Amino acid sequence: MNVPHCIFCRIARHEAPAYILCEDAHSLAFMDINPASPGHALVIAREHAVNIFDVSAPALAAVMATVQRVALAVNAAFLPDGLSIIQSNGPGAAQSVLHFHMHVLPRSFEDGLPINWLLRPGERRAIEAAADRIRAAL
Repeated sequence: MNVPHCIFCRIARHEAPAYILCEDAHSLAFMDINPASPGHALVIAREHAVNIFDVSAPALAAVMATVQRVALAVNAAFLPDGLSIIQSNGPGAAQSVLHFHMHVLPRSFEDGLPINWLLRPGERRAIEAAADRIRAAL
């Protein structure tokens, strides 16, 4: 299903401009017009799904294959210090477009992007309790 007003659906239908990198039946990759770094690309599902909770398994698999293809190309083209693959769900995760997408984000040691966190050992009982809650939901 495509949503008429969704900008990513419009890009997938070639109704809105984009710097398209590659596409297949289930996914499409294009440059982010608000790049956090040079080479910042997006990979979307062609189907309209708001987030990871809604996207179909075939579309998710296609997106992941395209993410890997684009990541290899971005890595070869820009030779970054690292590369982040980011997928956000909902306002608490700063999802900016309500259409399932993944960021392929070249990183440098000096980029100052605030998406890294310091490693701090967790309390084992709290980790075990969290694992129990997740297993119960599976």
